[in-house]
Order: sequence, then structure tokens, then C-alpha cells
Amino acid sequence: MSIFVTLQKLLPQHLISRITGFFGASELPFIRSPFIRLFARAYGVNMLEAERPDLGDYVSFNDFFTRTLKPGARPYPDDADLLLCPADGAVSQRGFIEDGTLLQAKGKRYSFADLADVLATPGFDGGQFLTIYLAPKDYHRIHLPTAGELTRSVVIPGALYSVNATTEAEVDSLFSRNERLVMAFDTAVGQMLVIMVGAMIVASIETAFPGPRSPYRRKQVGSHASGFARGDEIGRFLLGSTVILCFEKDAIELDPRLQAGCPVHMGEAIARPKIYRLKR
Repeated sequence: MSIFVTLQKLLPQHLISRITGFFGASELPFIRSPFIRLFARAYGVNMLEAERPDLGDYVSFNDFFTRTLKPGARPYPDDADLLLCPADGAVSQRGFIEDGTLLQAKGKRYSFADLADVLATPGFDGGQFLTIYLAPKDYHRIHLPTAGELTRSVVIPGALYSVNATTEAEVDSLFSRNERLVMAFDTAVGQMLVIMVGAMIVASIETAFPGPRSPYRRKQVGSHASGFARGDEIGRFLLGSTVILCFEKDAIELDPRLQAGCPVHMGEAIARPKIYRLKR
């Protein structure tokens, strides 16, 4: 096991994340300004696409990190049936939910039932999934791939391991160990799960609908009746993490270009519905 992963097991993950969250929320100029400028320079954040391109316009690091984009910065495809990428980042893995498991990394699979908890239903057996990793420089608001109604959600407390490639390769069942929010949407292509996975130094997962804000102290299952349009914001991360999409069997066809390591941007096409599902 690498030193990087060993340190994550030894360090107080939640305490570190809460301390980071405290500084991230600070509006004191001597904390806010250098924190924002150092981060933007270190990670090469593209401010030209931000609605507020001037770093001095942000009241806190969290305000900067969850920055909005200029109108038109992420154009949607003309075909309204295509499913949209929910976030900026890179494809971590893609594939099928086989024998109740998803691919985490080469040679490692993990349990769908453990990941989705009470929202894991038999209809997802044989369905497709897409895992997207958000790097620190990325836009961190999460958007809905296709119009749907949020019906249920479950927040699950857990660890806060880093979700980069090294940890994915070494920590078994990484995504079902970490703190996460699982959301179930009823859409024209059937049930769809959008799973936001917390990670080391991720100070919070926030939602665009009423619900608990992380850190999660206990598992909570929520019932909802909230409608969202295609591309609507549904949540955001304070610092980078991972989003996992899960679809029912025969619901969609993922774009073949979406292979591990492929960069993606919110709003670009990632999948085409199966026509007969749209006509059900």
C-alpha cells in the first residue's frame, strides 16, 4: 500500500475537512484573498469562463470554488433527447452493473447495493453507469442529465478518502465507504440515480432542494416531489470529488468515446436514450 493511502487511513479525515471548511467559508480578507489567488494559480483555474472573472469579486473561497459560469459557456447539444454530462471532470470508469457490482478500477469491483443503499432496486441490474472525477480546477456545480422528478434521496455518513486514481486502485469499495448523497429521479428513460461522493477536504455537499447538508451525522432517507428540467443544477461540491450516474437496464446507450481518462464538460452529450423507452 502506498504512503499516500496509508496516511489517509491514519489522518483524522473529518477533522481535516472541517478545518478546511472553516477557512473556506471565511470572509476575512487576509484569509480569503491569498487562499483564492494561490489556489487559482496552482491549479490553473480558467476564470475567463466564469460569470465573475475577477478573483477580487468573491466574498469567500467557497464562493469562488462554486463559481457560476458565463451564459453560454457550456452549450447544450441541439438534440434535446441526448443526456447531458452532469459535471466538468474526467471519466473515471464506465460500464455495466454486472452481478450487482460496478467497476471501480482495474481488477476491483464494488457492490451496487452498498453504494446506493435503499435506492438500489432490481431494475438497475444490467444497466449502465458512468463515474466522473472532478479535479480541483473544475466547475463544481452538478446538473441533471435529463428532465426528471426527484422522488427519493438518502444521505449516508462515511469516510472521506481521496477519490483520485491512486486511492481508487488501492482502497476496496472506495465509493461505498465514503460519505455520499444518493438521489433517485423518475425520467423518460426510467429511474436514474445521481450519486455525489464526498472526499478528503471536501468541506460540504450542498443541494438545490431542501435537505441535510454534509457532514452527515446519520443516514437519512427523504421523500421528494421536486421536478427539474434538463440541465438544472441539483447540487454542488465544496472542493473536488466524484459523481456517479446509474441507469436501468436498456435505458440508454453511453457515448463510446467516454473511456477512462476522457475529459468531459458539463452540458455535452454523454448518452442517447433507447427509443422504445422514451415511448413507454
